[in-house]
Amino acid sequence: APSRLAVSQEVYSGSSVQVWSDYLNVHLHPKSIYIIHQYMHDGECGCLEAFGQGERLLQDPGCIEELEDRLHFYVEECDYLQGFQVLCDLHNGFSGVGAKVTELLYDEYSGKGILTWGLTPVVSNVGDSQKNFYRLLNTALGIVHLSSHSSLFCPLSLSGSLGIKPQPPVTFPFINYDASLNYHSSAILAAALDTLTAPYRLCSSQGSMMDLAETLNFSGRKVVAAWASVPFPALRGYSLPDTLCTYQQDVPWKLLSSCREQKVSCCFAQSVVLRGICKESHISSCPGKQPASLLHACESTEEVLQRYLHTLFPGALSTSHVLEQPCNTLPPYPQFFSPLLTRQGFLLDKPPSYSSAAVESIPVLAALQSSPVLHTLLYSLYKDLQKLNTRRWASFFSAGVEQDDFQEALQELRTLSQCYEMGFGADGSEDEADSD
Repeated sequence: APSRLAVSQEVYSGSSVQVWSDYLNVHLHPKSIYIIHQYMHDGECGCLEAFGQGERLLQDPGCIEELEDRLHFYVEECDYLQGFQVLCDLHNGFSGVGAKVTELLYDEYSGKGILTWGLTPVVSNVGDSQKNFYRLLNTALGIVHLSSHSSLFCPLSLSGSLGIKPQPPVTFPFINYDASLNYHSSAILAAALDTLTAPYRLCSSQGSMMDLAETLNFSGRKVVAAWASVPFPALRGYSLPDTLCTYQQDVPWKLLSSCREQKVSCCFAQSVVLRGICKESHISSCPGKQPASLLHACESTEEVLQRYLHTLFPGALSTSHVLEQPCNTLPPYPQFFSPLLTRQGFLLDKPPSYSSAAVESIPVLAALQSSPVLHTLLYSLYKDLQKLNTRRWASFFSAGVEQDDFQEALQELRTLSQCYEMGFGADGSEDEADSD
């Protein structure tokens, strides 16, 4: 199983509900936590706000020794270590912490999988220019450093953009969530993450973390985009082919990797997981009749999903998994669902006349894609950073990042973006205009 080590800040909270750990019902082993005492969790000062501060923390021999001690404690307990999952903030100084942690794992555990998830909250503080520019610089450095030492790196957020101009957050047709609440946004991302990682976490899984990474990261494409349908819009009583046939042009999922969504039905490779769908739900509701479509003629839910993906993404390498187990949404999961959902998360034709019960589980469709949309994401970030007058932000660089190192990272970001070019659209002309 993947090893887990939580690196957290001290929590200075005035109310009872501020951070994810306030909802944590699981007792964590003392060896699984390393508390950074030098910085406050939140506030106007004393925050871990710059990439260089995070890097410098992990250059301290005492800190490295403590982390290695905790890592070895868990690694020695593993019968079969697949690798590591690293969940890391991109927008603040934890970007630098994550960069050094992945470098440590890369050096010490050669050949093991390292799957890194770069998390960003929905951007709201556009009025604070220093915070906004720090966010941009931290994000760019984080993407470059994290992807270089990871088997696979995925930016994961409900924010509409990682760039300098904010975009509206991602919306879901059957969820009414408050984007300003981390409690809400993290619940949606957790449902997606739990689904995306199922292929290598389950006892019944045939593949490993490295198998998943090698399926997606060829030709230098170390960055992947996440998509998810939370919940998957399955009508109660309808078969899976019936549901998918209503989405023959576009998959009913949303991009969770902070880029304006593009309706381009192409990708290089993808890993897709559908959960919470009964294995019998592929059967047509009218047995004995001519199948209504090619999907209705399939013999299993796995075959239904695979054929659907091959139709929408011809030529792409698609691996798919169908799991009967749904995503549980019992407390403390927020109840922000549409009244159209049943207790099991399936859709009703019309709202019930009575007060509906809490949603206890939902079906979820999620995917990791190596896709041309990543060219837009990475290249737009590169262009935003190019326009910056970095001399105005001397305080950021005084925290430990050299100007030359930043310029080198900027070029690496551009090179990374070029791995996802398809040779169409406006981005190609932008590249030419930039070459002077």
